[in-house]
This record gives sequence, C-alpha cells and structure tokens, in this order.
Amino acid sequence: MSQDRWQRRIERAEELRHQHSFAAEILGFYVRIAQFQKQLYQRLESASAASSNSANALTGPPELPELVASFPEFLAVVEQQAPARLAEYARTLRSIPEDDRTALLNDFWNGTAVPDGTGMNEFPARAFLQPYAEFVRLRSGMQWDGYTHSSCPFCNRKPGLGVLRQLGDGGQRSLICSFCLAEWQFRRILCPACGEENHAKLPVYTAHELQHVRVECCDSCKSYLKTVDLTRNGLAEPVIDEMAAVPLDLWAQEHGYAKLQANLLQM
Repeated sequence: MSQDRWQRRIERAEELRHQHSFAAEILGFYVRIAQFQKQLYQRLESASAASSNSANALTGPPELPELVASFPEFLAVVEQQAPARLAEYARTLRSIPEDDRTALLNDFWNGTAVPDGTGMNEFPARAFLQPYAEFVRLRSGMQWDGYTHSSCPFCNRKPGLGVLRQLGDGGQRSLICSFCLAEWQFRRILCPACGEENHAKLPVYTAHELQHVRVECCDSCKSYLKTVDLTRNGLAEPVIDEMAAVPLDLWAQEHGYAKLQANLLQM
C-alpha cells in the first residue's frame, strides 16, 4: 500500500506536468524528489521489519543511522536536479560535518529550526524527513476522530492544503498536514489561520486551468490556503494538484494574501 501511495503521487505529477506548461518545471523536480522519498520509505519499512523485535526499532527521533546515512545521498539528488541556488546550498550541506547535518535534521524534526525567509534552509530537511514523518504517523495507530483544531493532530504543524470529499449532496472539508500528511476534518466556513467564520470575509477563487483547485482566502488575516475539490475531480492527488496550481498562488499573492504554509517546494 505504501508503494502504491508514492507511485500515485509520482504518476499524477508526471501527468500534470505534461498537461500544464506553467507547472512542468516544478513538477519535474518534484518527481525526482518523490522517487527518492519512495526509496527511503521502502528502506524504513525494511529496517523496521528487521528490527521489530530489537531495541533499535524505528520509534525515536531522526538520529537513526538509516536516516543519517541516507541524507548525503538525498543532497546529491538535490544538487543534480534543483535550481542553481538550492543546488549550491545542497552542495554546501554535503561538505559540512555529519554531526552538523544531523543537528539540522533534529532541529527541523523538533520544530526549532529558524526559517531564513526564503525556504532555502528548510527544504532539504523537510523534503528528506517527510517520508519518515509519514512512516511514523502511519505506524502510531493514533486516532483523531472529533479533532477540530487547525494544527496537525499528530505533529502539530500547519496544514498545507485543504480537501473537499463527497458527503451526501455536498463536500466535507478536511485539512492535510504540510509535513506528515495527516488528514483531519475541519469546518468548511472557518479560516484555519485566525478563526474567522464570517462567510463574507472568506472569498473563494478558482482558475480556468485547474477548476477543481480553489484558493480560499481570508480578508481578516489576509492568509490563504488552496483546497482540492475531489467532488469535481476524483482522480486528483491533493498534494500534487495543490502543487500544480501555480496560477492560484500568483493570483493570491498579487492580491495581498500570504499562504498559510508553503508546500514542499516552498511555493
């Protein structure tokens, strides 16, 4: 099942990058990253199976040898595939001592990393650790029925996007975590950033290119979140379709809205 999940994301990114020229470059880069993430997830599964009866089971923070040893390999992929500035940053990280790279991973995992405002120092740790975060979450057995807050019930990160799923004659809204990809139900008419619930202050916009993706804005706090409407396109992969809807980000930012949380590619 895990391999199917990663493969669906990769295949949807390939499909959309051939359909939409405006998203071709970013989705092409995502495919390279997702292919590595899929391989890392498989390694974690194998290591977990091998150590399930030992004291080295995958239950702790990412000082784990399996992760630390794989990080330089991930940085090499970024160095080869990323835009110039990010590639140079990955090259720099590969040259620093291993303890410093491990500290960078731990800081992001623990939520103590200080963003530089560009996403440059966040992307490597976030993209590398995301498969591990999803791996730990899926094996935690944690349930969050009835949870209604705007932060992730598992890792306490901000949501990266919303989803509308069919419920009766309408759509039920959920939020998806920007890091571990947990999904939880959330009120449809409510800003996840400030709690505004006045419908008149929560405008929604769509673009012709991807009509099943909508940008949900808040005129009170000037934030926005993109939501993928699966009632209009049941073939969408929410994380990928959100990433592909670049015109909506440009529109929202041109109109003075700030994204609640940048996606994996820092858009």
